[in-house]
Amino acid sequence: MSVMLAAVECGSLSKASRKLGLPLATVSRKVSELETHLRADLLVRSSRGLDLTPAGRSYVTAARAILEQLADAERTAAGEYTAPKGDLVVTAPTMFGRLHVLPVVMAFLAAFPDVSVELMLTDRVAHLLDDQIDVALRIGNLPDSSLIATRLGAVRRVVCASPGYLARRAPPAVPDDLPAHDVISFESVAAPSSWRFWSDGLDVDIAFRARLSVNTIDAAIDACVAGAGILRVLSYQVAGSIHDDRLRLLLEPYEPPPWPVHLVYGRQNRVPLKLRAFVDFVVPQLRDRLVAAAL
Repeated sequence: MSVMLAAVECGSLSKASRKLGLPLATVSRKVSELETHLRADLLVRSSRGLDLTPAGRSYVTAARAILEQLADAERTAAGEYTAPKGDLVVTAPTMFGRLHVLPVVMAFLAAFPDVSVELMLTDRVAHLLDDQIDVALRIGNLPDSSLIATRLGAVRRVVCASPGYLARRAPPAVPDDLPAHDVISFESVAAPSSWRFWSDGLDVDIAFRARLSVNTIDAAIDACVAGAGILRVLSYQVAGSIHDDRLRLLLEPYEPPPWPVHLVYGRQNRVPLKLRAFVDFVVPQLRDRLVAAAL
């Protein structure tokens, strides 16, 4: 059942084999054996991937419910509804996770010795079901979904430069001044970039060509502090540099609306105590950290 559901969710046997860590031949054989056992075709292979037959749709619906009940039974047998225990998989954006989530997770582990945490720091938006993630920290507006979301705070999209750069170049007074400045970006220097600002209640896109392009936020901030140009980042990423006067904020009246920060997890009939304990523990601490990192 698990292999069959993975194949359907991934859209192909090869993707399911990678997700499950099984050889493609094994995945194909298990699906074939299931169809033989049921004496019914469940999948139709096509150039677009996998399609379910009517029998397949009925079977997958039932199998998903059965596996959810099995997982619930295992959590009950393991005592996860009577005490916080077991494993949690948590994901967060790389820099936010390193600065704020990791210290809170370490404090949580000290408070709950029967719970273990796998912390995945990635700037890719991981899918909770596909990647088997229990809880995720999201920065930005959330799409409508069945996930439970707890708001932690908000972060600004800020433009900044070093005092050294601003001593050589007059700071931009309005967004239209940016194309005349040295800009650091995450886009290729060969391609035009643009930043969106907020002016008189309207979105305004300012196009420019970067003088320096880098592929990590840490390198971009280092270059900005060294005076290489003007950079746009999220406020928490440069809060320390702003407070130390290694960087200064620019164009604040034109900042776009802040982005919300949420902790999200899947809706469940019964929330395991390990997850409830984690949410209750980290939410107030992350809220305090966001307030402390505000500019």
